[in-house]
Amino acid sequence: MTRDEAWRLVCEWTQSEALRRHMLGVEAAMRWYARKLGEDEETWAVTGLLHDFDYERHPNAPDHPLKGAEVLRQKGCPESIVRAILGHAHWGGVPRDTPMARTLFAVDELVGFVFACAYVQPTKRVADVKPASVKKKLKDKAFARAVSRDDIRQGMEELGIDPDEHIANVIAALTEAAPALGLAGT
Repeated sequence: MTRDEAWRLVCEWTQSEALRRHMLGVEAAMRWYARKLGEDEETWAVTGLLHDFDYERHPNAPDHPLKGAEVLRQKGCPESIVRAILGHAHWGGVPRDTPMARTLFAVDELVGFVFACAYVQPTKRVADVKPASVKKKLKDKAFARAVSRDDIRQGMEELGIDPDEHIANVIAALTEAAPALGLAGT
């Protein structure tokens, strides 16, 4: 599946601009990590872009992402992408046994949290978000309360990366893509 095909599917299934922006943010983080790890950027980016495309129609577990996986398979999406998307949900029934699947899980919730951190910056610039402030805000349960801190922690553990480094990587990825995400850039 090409990036253009993936974006058309996202737009067909998702009306919420905030959810589209989240998927674009996860796409940016996946592309950044693929480049860092020497992986296929387009495959990783498409995986990030598609990971929540079915969420508006099927917001409840286990429907999301199981119903979306059926649609992706019908459209001929590679099984590696489908499995990574299934693995990003605890109830997907698929282990996160590839670098792409582990990375998707590790960036998903953190992207949303970094967005929230950028929105409360005086400048509204994602480039001004610092890993230390993200870590501090993670301890504040009232801040961005819908974001699963357990998933963020577990994702970093599964990825085997230092929390400061991972947070800095996601900030760097979102900074690169800031204009397309509706965030203030550098």
